[in-house]
Amino acid sequence: MRVQFVLQEIWIGLRRNLTMTISLIITVAIAMALFGTGLLIRAEVSSSKSYWQDKIEVSIFLCAKTSSNSACQGKDVTEDQRKQLEQQLKGMSEVSEVTYESRQEAYQRFKERYAGSPGFVESTREGDIPDSFRVKLKNAEEYKAVAEAVKSRPGVDTVINEQEILDRFFGILNALQWGALVIALIQVVASVLLVGNTVRLSAFNRRRETGIMRLVGASNTYIQLPFILEGAIAGLIGGLFASIMLVASKFLLIDKLAEDIQLIAKLGWGQVISVIVVSICFGVLLCAIASFMTLRRYLKI
Repeated sequence: MRVQFVLQEIWIGLRRNLTMTISLIITVAIAMALFGTGLLIRAEVSSSKSYWQDKIEVSIFLCAKTSSNSACQGKDVTEDQRKQLEQQLKGMSEVSEVTYESRQEAYQRFKERYAGSPGFVESTREGDIPDSFRVKLKNAEEYKAVAEAVKSRPGVDTVINEQEILDRFFGILNALQWGALVIALIQVVASVLLVGNTVRLSAFNRRRETGIMRLVGASNTYIQLPFILEGAIAGLIGGLFASIMLVASKFLLIDKLAEDIQLIAKLGWGQVISVIVVSICFGVLLCAIASFMTLRRYLKI
C-alpha cells in the first residue's frame, strides 16, 4: 500500500506540473548531452594522443631546385650531403629509427593517403614534395635537440615536427571540449533552478495532503520521497534523451571528424557507453539532490 501510495503521488505530481516537467526534461537532456559530448571529445583526444604517440616523426626535407630556402641556392641535395646527414642522424642517441624517402616514394604515399580528395591530389605534381628523412625519436619531447643539430647542415631545407602540428590540432579539440562543458554547466544551473521551482510548486499544490500526513505521524522520509522521485524520474528521462543525442554525436561529430581528418583514432563503443551511463547517473543524481535540498528549505518538515 505504501509503495502504491508513493507511485500515485509521483504520477499526480508529474501530471499537475506537466509543463514544468517537460521543460525540466528538455533542460536536463541538453545539459547531459553537452556534458557527455565534452567527455567524448576528451576521450577522443586522449585516445588519439595515445595512438599517435609512437607514430610521431620528425620530417627533414632536403634541398631541391624548387626550394624557397636561400641556403639551398636552388640546387638539389648532393649524394654526399645526404649520406653525411643520414650517418649523423643514425648516430644520435635521441633517434630510434631513420627512413629515407625519395620524392617519388613521397608522391606515391601522398596519393594513397589523400585518395579520397582527388582534387587535392591532382593539384600536386610529382617532385613538389622533396626528398626527406623521416625520423622516429625515442622521446618525442627531444625534438628540439635533433632539429637544432641538423637544420643548419648543408642540403637541409626545412625540419618539421609532427608533434607541434598535433599539439595545435589537439588544442582546438580541447577548446571545443571546454566550450561544451561550460555550456553544460550553465544548463546544469538552469536544471537545478527548474527542479527547485517544480518541487516548490508541487509541494504547494499538495500542502493539504502533506499536512494530513504530518498529523497521522508519517516520517519525513515518507513525505519527501514522492517529491525526490519526481525529480529523479525527470532526470532519468532527460538522461535517456541525452543518450540518444550522444549516439548521434558519435556518428555526426566524432566519427565524421575521424574520417575527414586522418589524425584521429576512432572512438570505441565501450567509451561511448561509459559516457552515456555517467551522463544518465549524473542527471538522476542532480535532480534528486536538487529536489532534496529544495524540500529541506521550503517544505519545513
